[in-house]
Order: sequence, then C-alpha cells, then structure tokens
Amino acid sequence: MGQSSGVWGRGPSADYEQLAERFRPAFRLIQAGALERELNRKLLHEEIRLLKEQRFGAMRIPVEEGGFGASIPELFQLLIELSEADSNVTQALRIHFGFVERVLRLPDGDRKRRWLRRIADGAIVGNALTETGGAQVGRYETKLASQGERLRVSGTKFYSTGTLYADWIIVGAEREDGDIVTALVPSTASGVEIADDWEGFGQTLTGSGTTIFRETPVDPDEVYARDTYPAYAAAFAQLVHLSTLAGIGRAAAGDAATAIAERRRTYSHAAAGRSSEDPQVLQIAGRVHSQAYAAGAVVQKAAEAVQRACDAQDAEDAAFADRSSVEAEIEAAQAQTVVARLVLEAASALFDALGASATIRSKALDRYWRNARTIASHNPLIYKERIVGDYAVNGTRPAFAWQTGIGAPVHSDQTTGDGDARPGPPSSSQGFA
Repeated sequence: MGQSSGVWGRGPSADYEQLAERFRPAFRLIQAGALERELNRKLLHEEIRLLKEQRFGAMRIPVEEGGFGASIPELFQLLIELSEADSNVTQALRIHFGFVERVLRLPDGDRKRRWLRRIADGAIVGNALTETGGAQVGRYETKLASQGERLRVSGTKFYSTGTLYADWIIVGAEREDGDIVTALVPSTASGVEIADDWEGFGQTLTGSGTTIFRETPVDPDEVYARDTYPAYAAAFAQLVHLSTLAGIGRAAAGDAATAIAERRRTYSHAAAGRSSEDPQVLQIAGRVHSQAYAAGAVVQKAAEAVQRACDAQDAEDAAFADRSSVEAEIEAAQAQTVVARLVLEAASALFDALGASATIRSKALDRYWRNARTIASHNPLIYKERIVGDYAVNGTRPAFAWQTGIGAPVHSDQTTGDGDARPGPPSSSQGFA
C-alpha cells in the first residue's frame, strides 16, 4: 500500500475501525496475490472462499440474524478497502450485496428468514441478468415457463459477474404472461452452464462471461416480482462501482509512491538526483494521492444519501420516502461523473512519474487504468451527466433503472394505480439484483 497507509480520512462511524480490523488481514492476503493473479489469470476461487469463511457477504445482515449489522456507508468504506486490495473481488460480489438489500426489504416471513440464514452462513449470490441477444429494451429472451406443476428457466446471459464463484444465481426472466421476474437457482442446478469467456481488457477475473440455462428447475418460492426491489436499488448498485473505482485509485497511488521511493535511475534533465527528491515527480505523486482521496470522500458522501433513502422507506410519509430516493439517485449520478474521471486520470498520471520502465508487463501497472476504464464504462457517464443537468435545470425525475436491449428507450419508473410514480427496478441490465 505504498510508503504510507494514506491519509484517507476517518471512517464513517465510531465503530468502523473495529469492524474493518476484522477483515483487514484477509484484505492483505488478497492484495499479496493480486499481481500474480493478474499476470497468470488465476481466478478468485480462493479469495472468495476466504471472504465466505469470514462471512463478509453478511455485512449488512443484522447482528441478531447472524450478520455484522453494518450501515451502508460502512459497507462502502469496506468495499473501497477491498478494492484497494483487488478490485476484481469487489466487482465479483457486487450483485450479492445488491440482493442482500433486497432480502432486507422483504416482508417478514419464511422467505426472508430463509435467505437471512443462508447469507449469514456464507452463501454468495451471483447474477444472470443481462442479455446480448435480440430482446427489446425492458424485455428478456430468457423465459420462465410452467411444465405441469414445475417451473423451468431457459436462456442465455452475459456479463454474469461473480457467477463463477457463487452458490446461487439470480436470473432475470420473462414469464408466459409477459411479466418480468427474477428467480434464484443454485449454481449447481441441472441445466446450468457457466463459461469463463469474459474478454474485456479490464476486471479480467470477475467471471463476467456467459451463463446458459437449459430447462433449469426453479422453486416457485424463489421467484421474485418487480415490487420486491428497494427504491434505492439503482443508487446502491452504482455506488458499488464507485467504491471499486475509489479503491483502484488508492492502489494506484500506493504503487506510485512505492515505485518513486525505490527508483534509483533518473534523467539528465531531471530536477534532482533521485525521483524521491524531484519536486516535479513528487507533485505527480501528490496529485494521484489527492485524486484517490477525493474519490473516496465523494463515495462516502453519496453513501450517506443512500442510507437516508434506505431509512426513509420505513417512514409513513410516502412523499418524503420518494424524495429521498430521488435525491439518492441524483447524488449517485453526480458522484459517478466525478469519481470516474478522478480515478482514470490518476491511473494514467502515475506513468508520468515513473517513465517507460513502468510499462513493463511484469509490473502490471496498466491494470489500474484498464480496470478503472472497464468499471467506468458501465452505465455511461454521458447519460448520467444529462440526468443530473435535467434535474438541476428542469426538476426532471431521474430514471431508476439501467436497461439494455434493442429499440426505443423505456421510462424506468413504475406508476401505481393512484398515478403516483414510484422507482422501478432494472430489467435487462447490469443493475441491481
């Protein structure tokens, strides 16, 4: 982590340090092997297993249910630290934490208790939501059909992030009546084929490839309607990406500081005999570190908005709850437009301080830019900037889902019978679980 642990600011709560210290030894082990995994394309099975053993996936589960009872800002601060160790791991767990939020908002009953126990025991959920076929925006080619008294799901998904490492898979599908639902199936269920065929130049170990379902059996009690999504779903999902970016920024800053401190060679036209004493090089190191600091601070500010939206869902004032969700979505979009650029610039600027030798493949310093560029390509910045501008200028309500497909855009709010708009969940997307 460089010559210093970084002046990153205090944690989001008085209890944060105690919570984080529980997992930092695991983070250090994950970080120690990150370069080797990158160079040799070694998948994350051991790293995910380590976090499962420590029940990291139960971070948001209440203490009385076997979890750690972390707040949303505490969770995202931990994800920043995990991403500093290896951003692939955080992204592989993104949909899992999204599904946990969904479980927390379920009505009390057998279904909720069953999932609270599974997650507290270490179960990890992966995703099979996005399709790259010919489905229209807001629809699925993947079908959930009845066969007698049984349900079967069939279809092909891509961007199945984390599914290689998951115990359960959440599948987006279309029922025979056209209704869009999600279903949970075990990753070992019959008819499930998971391929490690992700070819992106960044985040290469996340398992974001193809998942195929061939008449895979589905328990009817594991089928979830759209209205089980939390109102703050999209903002939460985006902040996992932003936490990942902030962690990449920290890792880049740490490696840059270490490399500058160790560097012995210099240039005839440099300002000092060593890079560690060169004011121009130190300026770049300071800029990269400051950009990483700013990225983390912005993420935490947006996390506070998502926490407020979460808390507001239990309020009797429906208008207040809705306004809190709108504000959380806008704050997450504002954060995205800034954090992505901060980290991309930091990941590129470190090469100005280190010279051509920094491009040696065995150092893999390029992974920070590649990983950041890949994460920042989700949910395009140009649309988020427009959404923020439209809200600031015209008070226009933001979209609450990220849908992909063929055809005209679909407005992502659901409207209740009384004409009052409510945030709706994503359909064919890389959004919330």
